[in-house]
Amino acid sequence: MEKTFALISLGCAKNLVNSEQMLYLLSEAGYALVPEAEGADFAVVNTCGFIDAAKSEAIDTILELAELKKAGKLGAIIVTGCLSERYQDSIQDELPEIDAVLGVGSFGEIVKAADAVMEGRVLRAFASNSAPVDEIPRVVSTGPSWAYLRIAEGCDNFCAFCAIPYIRGRYRSRAMESVLEEARDLAAHGVKELIVIAQDITRYGTDLYGKRSLASLCRELARIEGVEWIRLHYLYPDQFDDELIDEIASNEKIVKYLDIPIQHINDGILKAMHRRGTGAEIRQLFATLRQRIPGLVLRTSLITGLPGEGEAEFEELCAFLKEARIERAGVFPFSPEEGTPAAKMDYPDAAVAQKRADLVMQLQAQIMDEFCESFVGKTIRVLCQSYDEESGLLVGRSWADSPDIDGLVFFEGDCPAGEMCQVLIDEADDGYLYGTQTEGSASC
Repeated sequence: MEKTFALISLGCAKNLVNSEQMLYLLSEAGYALVPEAEGADFAVVNTCGFIDAAKSEAIDTILELAELKKAGKLGAIIVTGCLSERYQDSIQDELPEIDAVLGVGSFGEIVKAADAVMEGRVLRAFASNSAPVDEIPRVVSTGPSWAYLRIAEGCDNFCAFCAIPYIRGRYRSRAMESVLEEARDLAAHGVKELIVIAQDITRYGTDLYGKRSLASLCRELARIEGVEWIRLHYLYPDQFDDELIDEIASNEKIVKYLDIPIQHINDGILKAMHRRGTGAEIRQLFATLRQRIPGLVLRTSLITGLPGEGEAEFEELCAFLKEARIERAGVFPFSPEEGTPAAKMDYPDAAVAQKRADLVMQLQAQIMDEFCESFVGKTIRVLCQSYDEESGLLVGRSWADSPDIDGLVFFEGDCPAGEMCQVLIDEADDGYLYGTQTEGSASC
């Protein structure tokens, strides 16, 4: 009789890669993936435990599965990922419906966990969260034609507001040849866009090779036949050097879109949050990048309501954003995370933090709308993703859009999903672009 499981992946792209690895291991062991938890022998929930909202989502998901299990519509529940790692001493006491729990260092034990719950046994596995990264194959669940390429695990930055180093462990780069081997395999299976991810990709190689090696890695990735776009996510502002900037500028396959989380611009807040560098250095970096990389699109992450943020500090942040005109931004109200230094500091209350986040988003929305308007009348290269039944149009992404966090391009044409084409943009509306497929060459 077929053994079935459902897989629910929550949180970030790095978590999704772990989910894809577990999917591979379970499939190789003879377990069959089903689309819904109801009726499955077991469900795997790969959780996020980064901020309160993510923890609540994970707990709500587990409780929903617990109701199915109680009703006899689900066999067992396996919980993995950051929530289980963070609360390994209490999670099964608080949520006794869980049958097996794995920490972030034990994704490779998923088949043992599945075998255990199928036999009615409880299993716990928590290997070191700072061990070398497991080289486990994966079943890519994104696309068509794009995939995440994780190059490192963990983090050594220890920002005062962030629990990631405590959950995911110390920074560990993957060997370059392992990364390149995976990239070649992805390209052989039709992946055209590689989204290079880690908590901090600019630090790549420092632990293995004694020097920053992201520029070297990008050069090698660009040599892989079939790879057309290389997108870089989570570059820390203090880790840039001339070699990396030159590589981004000159490498035609690296899309001119950089995700550089700054969190704030005020010197006092940056120092209190253990962020290296000053506001002036961030301003200078952004000016340098724009000067040396024509047409650059910047994305960043910002936190309002951090400890030390009064009205003057918030106004400084807003003034910077009006000046820097960052095209893409994620804005989050401060979430005091237990066990982090920032949680013990004085900070604005949640309502103030949320109000400030809303104000920043209003400011950024205008900047984003003006940026999108700049595409009207131009022909851009688009990676077609699907057909949208509601609009009757094809849907894709431009080089200026990262999946799930930025905008989309809706267009008339006949481009197959997973292929690239040129689209003449004739309208921009609320972060989305609209146009028509054309044979002309891209103008941007």
